[in-house]
Amino acid sequence: MTQSQTKKILLAHGGGGRLTAALIENSILPKFGNETLNQLTDSAHLELGSGSICFTTDSFVVKPLFFSGGDIGKLAICGTVNDLAVAGAKPAALSLSLIIEEGMDFEIFEQILQSAAVTAKAAGVPIVTGDTKVVETGAADGIFINTAGIGTKIDNIDLSMNRIVPGDKILINGNIGDHGMTIMSQREGMKFESPLKSDCACLNDIISKVLETGADVKFMRDPTRGGVAATTNELAASSLHSIELIETALPTDLTVRAAADMLGFDLLNIANEGKFIMVTSADTADKALNAMRAHPLGTKAAIIGEVTQKEEMPIVELITTIGGRRIVQMPYGRELPRIC
Repeated sequence: MTQSQTKKILLAHGGGGRLTAALIENSILPKFGNETLNQLTDSAHLELGSGSICFTTDSFVVKPLFFSGGDIGKLAICGTVNDLAVAGAKPAALSLSLIIEEGMDFEIFEQILQSAAVTAKAAGVPIVTGDTKVVETGAADGIFINTAGIGTKIDNIDLSMNRIVPGDKILINGNIGDHGMTIMSQREGMKFESPLKSDCACLNDIISKVLETGADVKFMRDPTRGGVAATTNELAASSLHSIELIETALPTDLTVRAAADMLGFDLLNIANEGKFIMVTSADTADKALNAMRAHPLGTKAAIIGEVTQKEEMPIVELITTIGGRRIVQMPYGRELPRIC
């Protein structure tokens, strides 16, 4: 279904897949496009005076507000800190803006604020400005949060699609799909012997540790909406290199996989909130991997694939457990609305 065929905004337009990309390309960029925005990176790279900074913003509408492993307050801080960290920046400051629904319980409101405050303090990133609005009952599902962040570029880090070549390795710092399947299982009221828990976490420290090793890092992105499938498809399209993922190398939790199978979801499409995908040169991949595994947020890190040939129409392929191949497509976007 094309954008012109829908005629109305759908939930899928916010799902991080094909409809989101179409919305940006057809409606947003034609009106606001410029040299910086057109790069479509998680964080904008800006030169101010003699320095270089990254600037990002994100909005959070997750449902439910509280979930195993986190809540909307923690998620709002982690999401923006992570967008700066994967851009090769050291997060310096955040804004926090609140759209509160009339009638929200003050105790719940305080819990969310406290969670955001604790998360920001643990990440070492202060909240320095913000805004508060209240809307009528029924207009906001309790609370929506927007955060923006700025960070200083880390010296000698060159994240560039132009540097990606065949043979480069693709890494991830742990299990995929934990966040999205936790949200969905709570919505569906599903119970498991081993409870699901979101991976929601700030990644600035683990990323810093990897970069300190001197590994030749060429790309980083946190696979949130649209999951690993969306991130690797974006990487392929931007770099013009095809990508091979290895199914047996993908770290997954057995309970999360069971939940996905029961609900008919592909884990590659499921959102993550404490994971980052990294592309490194082949000869420094082990150095990056060892640094990930030495950190609490990377104990299950793995090399999950590699960059292959450069071509005009690059694809992402999954080498399956039985040795076959299937194309990993960009998700449509309707699979998991409002998971962040």
